Amino acid sequence: MNMDIAFSPCPNDTFIFHALTHREIDIKPYAFEPVIEDVEEMNGRAFLLKHAVTKLSFGAYLKLKDRYALLDSGSALGFGCGPLLVAKEGCKSLEKARIAIPGRYTTAFLLLQLRYPELTNFSFVRFDEILPGIAAGLFDAGLIIHEGRFVYPSYQCVEVLDLGKWWEEQTGLPIPLGCIAIRLDMLAHKKDIEDLIRESIEYATHNPAASRDFIKVHAQELDEDVVRQHISLYVNKFSLSLGETGRQAIITLEEKARCCGIL
Repeated sequence: MNMDIAFSPCPNDTFIFHALTHREIDIKPYAFEPVIEDVEEMNGRAFLLKHAVTKLSFGAYLKLKDRYALLDSGSALGFGCGPLLVAKEGCKSLEKARIAIPGRYTTAFLLLQLRYPELTNFSFVRFDEILPGIAAGLFDAGLIIHEGRFVYPSYQCVEVLDLGKWWEEQTGLPIPLGCIAIRLDMLAHKKDIEDLIRESIEYATHNPAASRDFIKVHAQELDEDVVRQHISLYVNKFSLSLGETGRQAIITLEEKARCCGIL
């Protein structure tokens, strides 16, 4: 059976999906067609039901529960891995700052709205345009995700707030960042896909060299230490299975978003 599967070019996703999309594991009776795009692009496509299986920000998934079902494997949740609000040195007022956001449907933006509901001056750009944009003077601050958290000091930026740490202090739970979801018309294949993703992660974990070139081809930041840090931070036990703690984190995020009128 042919099935498209959409995921981001970030090292955690290419690490997770390498074995599955390169037939390093037995995927019969499926033939997967990988679609690799920025996560906000996939968030938008999901509203149009473009892909059978897709990576989504939890900020998008919570708006798409009537169209997609959450898979138990492949998600990015964790402690110490949340988005960072950074600003160029000397930025004195967030209320007046031009803030770059990596997407309207990202979990990062949802968290920012929960923490700073008074802020309104946003520019929505690709995540990899934020730090260069701050350095070029296009923005005063930015909400950074993915590899950006490891390299922002080199852009003369300082941390304003670690939104993941703030979330953990508020809830005691891991921050739900991204998930893999399956379109409801494909629900009969849900368990198969969950098991295959889990097997793909286990293969990558035990054979790290196998996916190295695939990861490098797609990574925005090519420094090997940054890539390793990225994978170790975002691929963890919650990627194999959400578990009770992971599911409670998602429920809590939805409850807080609904209470604040965001959803």
